[in-house]
Parts: sequence; structure tokens; C-alpha cells
Amino acid sequence: MTRRWFITGGTPGGFGVAFAEAALETGDRVVLTSRRPQEMAAWAGQYGDRVLVVPLDVTDPAQVQHAVRVAEKRFGGIDVLVNNAGRGWFGSIEGMDESAVRAMFELNFFAVLSLTRAVLPGMRARGNGWIVNVSSVAGLVAAPGFGYYSATKFAVEAVTETLRNEVAAQGISVLAIEPGATRTNAYAGFADEPVSEPVPDYHEMLEEVRATFVGMDGVQPGDPRRGARAVITAMAQDPPPRRLVLGNGGFDAVVDTLENALADIRSNETLSRQTDFPVQE
Repeated sequence: MTRRWFITGGTPGGFGVAFAEAALETGDRVVLTSRRPQEMAAWAGQYGDRVLVVPLDVTDPAQVQHAVRVAEKRFGGIDVLVNNAGRGWFGSIEGMDESAVRAMFELNFFAVLSLTRAVLPGMRARGNGWIVNVSSVAGLVAAPGFGYYSATKFAVEAVTETLRNEVAAQGISVLAIEPGATRTNAYAGFADEPVSEPVPDYHEMLEEVRATFVGMDGVQPGDPRRGARAVITAMAQDPPPRRLVLGNGGFDAVVDTLENALADIRSNETLSRQTDFPVQE
């Protein structure tokens, strides 16, 4: 049976298109959302009525509800939601502009909630479905200079964990994926974004962060198409994984970080266990 996908963040050369193409390769149908749908017209045309491109600003809850209704009317329902739309800004925790912080949470976190809550009623009614949340290696490994981006993805990780347990009994599966450095168009904009940090002490660190992203543009090791296919393979496993890290560098960084965190927690086990009220004999 073919599945009906709803994928956010459709841009040429992006992860959304890679997910869409991987789904189409398996014979499925796809709704791909985009803030600039005209850019996706030629791509969509080669797939005929198996693809529908829908204009959507995912930070607008009314647009989210409308886009979901359009998708459900076109294909009869949504079997797989891929929350892919998002982006990152760099800046220090102390100095980053508050409006930029809030905008990043609106896009990377609150939009995920809006889409998820919009599709769940239909999935619950049918007793099956998939929510795939595109997090990041930065959602498990905090990144200096990218701390607020990490915070949005850490929040996605927490919601994904909770949602998985809440909807499992209703036949709905939930997966978080954590891509590492992937060769998409996501890095291109950093070359045009100068460091605007108001605290001089962080300028050097942020210039290095910016230079790293600019230098990686076009040479990132991660292949988005291989990544999307890996996600489909993971979804077919029994049982499927709770999360899937994409890429060698990302995998190593996540494992090292979690092992170090566990070692740090265990090193203070005695102190941690002394904080309860004494057990009454």
C-alpha cells in the first residue's frame, strides 16, 4: 500500500526534496510545502499527480491548518509527516539578538508542534501514521556559537521522546533524525551573514564558527539522498529505532558526547544519592 507523505521545507537542493524523492522512489505520493512554491514547479512537474506542492509558511498556524486540509483532501490523508523546515543563526548565548532567538524557536520548534498537532487527529482516526522530526546532531551535542540553534533542537528531541510514548498505543510511530554536516543548501547563506555580535569578547569565536560553515559549503560529507533513504529503511525495521544519527562525523560526536555525559553523571553518584530524605528504618 502506498503511503502519503507531507514534507515541510521544500527548497531546491534541500533535505525536503531528498525526502520527497526517496518516498517517490518507493511508489508513494508526496505533498511538499515551500515558502516559494514557484521554485519547485519544474521539479514537481516530472512526477505528475503523485506530487502536490503547497505554499506554506510553517510559522503561521492558520496556513498550517489550511495546508494540512488541502493535503488530506487531495490524497485522502497523511501517513507520514516529516518536520523538515528549519534553519540556524549563529551568535553567543549572552549577546544574540532576542528577536532572532524567538524567530528561531518559532521556526525550528513551535512550527514542529503546529504541524504535529494538525496531522495527529487524522492519524489517530486511522490508527496508524509516522511523525519524523528532523533534529540535528546539534540537538544532542551542544555547539558553541550555535547554542540557541542547539536549544531549539534539544527541545525537538524532548517533544519527540514524549510524543512517541503518548501515541504508540494509537498505532503512531515517532522518529527523530540527527543529520550531521550534510551537503544541502543550508550552508549557503552563511557567507552573506556577517557577525553582528554586540559583545566583542565573542567576535573571534563567532568568526571561526562562520568561517567553518562557509568553508564546508559544497563539501559536506553527508549525502541527503542517502540520508533520506536510510530514514525509510529505519522506518521499515521491527522495531524501528527511536532516533537515527546520519553521518560518520555526527555519529562519532554523539556517541562521544553521550558517553562522556554518562561518565560525568556516574562520577558523582554518591553525592547525587545523598540528597534524598533518610530512609526510615
